[in-house]
Amino acid sequence: MKGNTIYQVSTLQALVLGYTRPVVTVAELLEHGDTWLGTFEGVGGEMIVTEGHCYCAANDGSVKEADPKAGVPFAAVAKIKEAREIEFDNITDIEELKTKLDIAIEEDFGLNSMHIVKINGSFKKVSARSEAEYKSHHVSLKEILSKSQKDFFFNDIKGTLVCVYYPDYMDGINAKGWHLHFVSDDRTCGGHVFDVCIDKAKAEINKVSRLNIQLPTEPVFDTYSLKQASNDEIKEVEQGK
Repeated sequence: MKGNTIYQVSTLQALVLGYTRPVVTVAELLEHGDTWLGTFEGVGGEMIVTEGHCYCAANDGSVKEADPKAGVPFAAVAKIKEAREIEFDNITDIEELKTKLDIAIEEDFGLNSMHIVKINGSFKKVSARSEAEYKSHHVSLKEILSKSQKDFFFNDIKGTLVCVYYPDYMDGINAKGWHLHFVSDDRTCGGHVFDVCIDKAKAEINKVSRLNIQLPTEPVFDTYSLKQASNDEIKEVEQGK
């Protein structure tokens, strides 16, 4: 069967409601893909996966390569292959970038499909966040972020944006629309992206046609009422408002 496959760990609804226990390890996650994003046990930092390496952005914006044994409660990975390349320059903000990405996937009749995009280039500004680990049970992601999230900026920097797109009808399984994480070329800084200003960059766009979800196997997972994860709260934690 042709086409690319996303391997996803758990669901965004579960993470939003506070299921932050490990489902797989970083090493197990990387067996299924070389690019994508997620988080770590206890929401202990933002995850950026690129070129087969998994990085953890701390809540001061610093980045280090993740321990292969580290636990992963929520993430997704895929392999970039047969990617279509496009170039960007003078992108003023994240909304302009999302619009151009929407146009690019619409041209390929892909608005109902998942996409993975890797953008390498020079950035005038990256506005981002990350958070520190907060071990808990049934404590919502919104509350965890209120305790440990910090925002930061990177200016005049070269690096990689990992961008993922899920169509609207998959909202809750993952974040609908575009979700972006950043890591610098020297792998010293990064995080979850709120805003970005691009000087010049090249994007690799890959359409994905299959989704494989690994749900948690612990009995406690079945104590979560996943439908209670509201769309408004998902949007709020995604946008940091």
